[in-house]
Amino acid sequence: MQKYLKLTFAAMAVISCLWACNSTDPTVTDTPSPVIPVQVTSPKDSALSEYVELSAVSAYLEKSFVKANINGYVQRTIAKTGQQVGSGQLLFTLITKEARSIGNTVNKLDPGFKFSGVSNIRSGQAGTIVKVDHQNGDYVQDGEALATISNRNSLVFLLDLPYELNQIIAKNKSLDVLLPDGTKLAGSVSGTMPSVDSLAQTQRYIVKVYSGKDIPEGLIAKVRLTKLSHPQAQVLPKSAVLSNETEDEFWVMKMINDSTAVKVNVKKGIESSSLMEVLDPRFAKTDRIIKTGNYGIADTAKVKIQK
Repeated sequence: MQKYLKLTFAAMAVISCLWACNSTDPTVTDTPSPVIPVQVTSPKDSALSEYVELSAVSAYLEKSFVKANINGYVQRTIAKTGQQVGSGQLLFTLITKEARSIGNTVNKLDPGFKFSGVSNIRSGQAGTIVKVDHQNGDYVQDGEALATISNRNSLVFLLDLPYELNQIIAKNKSLDVLLPDGTKLAGSVSGTMPSVDSLAQTQRYIVKVYSGKDIPEGLIAKVRLTKLSHPQAQVLPKSAVLSNETEDEFWVMKMINDSTAVKVNVKKGIESSSLMEVLDPRFAKTDRIIKTGNYGIADTAKVKIQK
């Protein structure tokens, strides 16, 4: 019995020693929380608009045909495809079949008759020759097309707009047309076609542009239509607004002092390529919102602001 009591007291002494050692060991400390380097920004009031970009194709609505006015042969062709011509410029010279056959014999017999059988064909309007149908030596009939000229002042862009977006076209009577080379042209909606494509469910609108440069037909450009516009929006950089995977919850990390950031749920509005509107809550202009380093950090995280 005495032996059993001695062993019990010995075990209790060992446990007490271990507990005392662990509770007084100065090397056992709590792991410090990491400090995350961040950069901050402040909310600003700015005009913000939301756009939709669609493709539009250039076209010349007005084309004129240079036609023969006699039956005969093409004696001389001046017109060339791609040539810029003015109104009244000489393009073709025609000669009748009879004049080509007898030559200058009639004039030799009677100098006062002044028979030539030659007809000069000129352009009816300024523009670009897009097609030449006949060359020297071709036989043509009266009224037959010799060339086709596009009126340079009839340049438009044809925009096929999805019908569900037709309500926004009324807000975009004036709009921008962006060419592939970066050129921006001012345009306006001048008309629409009274039909809808049965397969694509798009309606065609005519966008008139004002340009001093020659634009080829069939060029695909971008047309920007404004969907919404807020002239006094509270905006933040898009990097400052975080969201969950389903993008139905949004928040920002707001500094409450120089070293602590807290999570604040927000309601987002419209956005651009770099900015996002925050509808609620309304932040003060002096509030500091983390814009970089905010991804994945927890509420009440310890941070260090970097310049």
